[in-house]
Amino acid sequence: MSPLLVKITLVLLFMSIIIPQKSVGEYEQWCIADEQTPDEELKVALDWACGEGGADCSKIQVNQACYFPNTMTNHASYAFNDYFQRFKHKGGSCNFKGAAMITELDPSYNSCKYEFIP
Repeated sequence: MSPLLVKITLVLLFMSIIIPQKSVGEYEQWCIADEQTPDEELKVALDWACGEGGADCSKIQVNQACYFPNTMTNHASYAFNDYFQRFKHKGGSCNFKGAAMITELDPSYNSCKYEFIP
């Protein structure tokens, strides 16, 4: 085995020991509104999430961190994710009658931070 190949192998072995690997199911996931869902359907799901669903929707109120952009899709995404993170370990899902979807890309922007609970 060439010295270069030995060095590369050792570096890769070292990296695999030092850098923890995520197992299946450990990837960060957020719940967001499906952009193809009509606003009327998003509104119904948003109202449920912020009401009976138990999501904390205070950050999408006027003058709060996630109010802008003031669109149904953005507000629903925040509410859906808050609900999903709070209840995913208790049987809650990211469906909202087909109005939502899972993403592995953090939807946070500017001062609006979407929570992730492992």
